[in-house]
Amino acid sequence: MARILVVDDEELARFTIRDILETAGHDVEEAGNGNEALSSQAANSFDLVITDLIMPEKEGVETIVELRRDFPDLKIIAISGGGRTKNLDFLRLADEFGANKILAKPFSGDELMEQVNGLLSG
Repeated sequence: MARILVVDDEELARFTIRDILETAGHDVEEAGNGNEALSSQAANSFDLVITDLIMPEKEGVETIVELRRDFPDLKIIAISGGGRTKNLDFLRLADEFGANKILAKPFSGDELMEQVNGLLSG
């Protein structure tokens, strides 16, 4: 069982991801934006952060850069549907700036768990 932080400004997305992860036996916390994620990671030291990229206050790529700087061994999965423009270059940027894995929305529970299990076992 791992401690996982799910970061997304959409409550339904957080709920869905949390449900998948908890069903697999993980301990899951949520954050609604990058600022909350950084505070939560500093206080709780999660094993894995799954973060959306397009969010208010502090977007995902900036969050990934700061997490990578402050917690270099932290595992990070970036997720995005590309926003209103469906521009998935955000995922490429997340990969370049430190995400261990990227996953385009929508994704299945099996796809998510494959990425999570791969990172946590490696």
